[in-house]
Parts: sequence; structure tokens; C-alpha cells
Amino acid sequence: MTQPDARAASGSDARRAAGSDARSAAGSAARRAELAAFLRTRRGRITPQDVGLPPGSRRRTPGLRREEVAQLAGVGVTWYTWLEQGRPINASTQVLDAVSRTLRLDQAEHEHLYRLADVPAVAETEDHRGLEPETRLILDQLGPLPAAVYNGRYDLMAWNAAYERLFPALTAQPPAVRNALWQLFTTRDCCNPVVNTEEELPQMVATLRAGFGRHLGEPAWTGFVRRLSAVSPDFVRMWAAHDVARPGSRMKIFHHCAVGLIRTVSTSMALPSPPEARMVVYTPLDDESRERIAWLRAHPGVPATDHTH
Repeated sequence: MTQPDARAASGSDARRAAGSDARSAAGSAARRAELAAFLRTRRGRITPQDVGLPPGSRRRTPGLRREEVAQLAGVGVTWYTWLEQGRPINASTQVLDAVSRTLRLDQAEHEHLYRLADVPAVAETEDHRGLEPETRLILDQLGPLPAAVYNGRYDLMAWNAAYERLFPALTAQPPAVRNALWQLFTTRDCCNPVVNTEEELPQMVATLRAGFGRHLGEPAWTGFVRRLSAVSPDFVRMWAAHDVARPGSRMKIFHHCAVGLIRTVSTSMALPSPPEARMVVYTPLDDESRERIAWLRAHPGVPATDHTH
């Protein structure tokens, strides 16, 4: 009886190992494909004039050619071509730095390049631990300033009263769809609280793309991108640009039907736990915006949109 049991256990171990290998291979393939697309889009935005090369009269590509990137970075043309084709080749930090300088990547893009090239480590797995108790206290103590906590996918994890008054449609959603990006891309223009969407939405998508590079192959991330792509052509267009960015401070303008425009500066602060969670605080830019937020805090239950007209 022991031998059949041993064979069964051995077979189970083999199946688990095969499944693990398959997932690893799929993740590596996705990472290489993402790296190839990222390099192509970055190459396309650099003109020959930007790097001191003649424009040429028969140029079919909008940016640099592959051989030009290879020459400027001091790497082999075949090697760089394989890199853009998503072939399974290794890249050293020195070579990646040279390519980064040639393509004029900023810090966020440089880090994104390293992650996609799997240097120096594989992407972290998603951490599902909750927020620290102090985080909830800080949100409440911020008082008149709207503030919330998002994870790397813009899932809304926690918020204070001022934030809820400003974005009641988002905070009222069930957890499965309580996501800032999802709401902004699927809400009709008449109900969208963000006024400066042309600046804000590409920046948010670029931040999502940078986070996506740390989670290639993870179902929660790939599924979210797939679902949002299915319902929003605008998201598809912005996602295809392969822009990456870090969370940071910038101006955000909101509209609430009860009080009008609210101008703020958003400040993003990384939290110690869970990983990639960040607190975003919205500070009014002027006295009028400050008074309007205060009015909303004093009048709970006021709808953010009005469809009576």
C-alpha cells in the first residue's frame, strides 16, 4: 500500500511543480511583451534631431530607428532588436542604464524599465493586509481637508467625512467597484466630478501602468485592466501609450452641483502598510474652495449631481 501512495504523492508534487512552472513562464512572457511595447513607445517619441542625428528623407518611423538606439546606447543592434521583440534575453544594469539615457527616461520610467526587465528582483505579490489603526485616526484628524487611502490600482480603501461629501457616488459603491479609475472612466461626463480630465486621467493611467509593471501576471491586476478596457475606449487609448508616472502633487479641479467648482492641490503620501497604499489629501487652493468644502461637510446627504434640468 505504501508504494501506490508514494506514487500518488509524487504525481501530485509533479503536477504542482508543473503548474508553478507554467505560471512563472506566463509571467515572464507577459513581462517581456510589456517591456517590448514600452521600449517601442519610448523610442517613437525621440526624434533624430533630439540626439543630433540628421532627419533623413526616407524615414518611416516617427522616432529613432532600432539601430540608432543601439548605436547611441553602445549595444549590439541584434541584441536590442531581440529586446524589443520580447525575446528571453538577459540585460545587465549597465546596459539598461545606457538604453534609459538614450531614450531619455525620467525616474519613474527608469524604474519601470528595471521592473519589466526583471532587474534586480521579480515583482512583489499583492499584500492584502489591512490599514494600520493609526491611518484611520489620521484621516479623521485631518478635519476639513478631504482625504482618502488608495492602493496601487486606485481601489478606495478608506476615507474621511469631507471626502465622502465631495465624492458620494464613489464612496457609496460596493467594494468590488469602489475604484477611482473605474468610476472616472465609466461615469457620464455630466456626472464626472473631475473637471480637468484631459490632464488628470492620463496621469492616473500612467501611475497605474507603473504599478502594473510590479504585478505582471497577477489576476487582480490583469483582470482589472481587461475589464476597464472592455468598457472604456479612452482608457484603451491612454493605456496603449505606455506612459508611466509616480504618484505626486498636482492640481485637481472638481465640480459639485450644490456648490460649483472646487480647486485643490492633491498631495500623495506613501503608507508603511499595506505595500503600495498611499494617502491622498486634497488641499483647497483658494478661500472660495475652502468655504465650499466646509459647506458640504455641514450638509450631509447633498447629491453631487443634479439631473432635474
